[in-house]
Amino acid sequence: MTEPVDGQTSLPSLRTIADYQFGAGAGETLFPRGESPTIKRTSSGRPQQVHVDGDRLVSFGTDGRFTLGLEGGRRLVTALEYPAYRVVVDDESEPFVRDGKNVFAKFVCEVGPEVRPGDEVLVVHERGALLAVGRAELGAEAIADFETGMAVHVRESAPARE
Repeated sequence: MTEPVDGQTSLPSLRTIADYQFGAGAGETLFPRGESPTIKRTSSGRPQQVHVDGDRLVSFGTDGRFTLGLEGGRRLVTALEYPAYRVVVDDESEPFVRDGKNVFAKFVCEVGPEVRPGDEVLVVHERGALLAVGRAELGAEAIADFETGMAVHVRESAPARE
């Protein structure tokens, strides 16, 4: 079941959730005024995914937070102050991440200090290109300190042409 988002009631709440989860301004970046996103709902009516022009921006988790789609990640990477919610990798990891492989702590060059386990993060190349979106498995301090272990479970990766 798909229905357009009503700009008077739903968009402000979507923006509030995004601002809470990613910081002030994230809601306006993900759901700008004048755009008409579409919400896909479950059969019970619970919001499930938000799409724009066929691209998934976010999904609603059962915990009330967003999980990012690649298009949502593209929007946030331009709006969030560096290195917020980013896990930065170098040339060695780039092809693996673009191929959808998870990011391991020993290959992380930098990480946003606010990242906690379970947070949605942007996996970016050290030159700034968005490589993937996913869920942090470790907090920022652990990612920086550990030589083993998965840092990010990659959910969706960007094609090599970016």
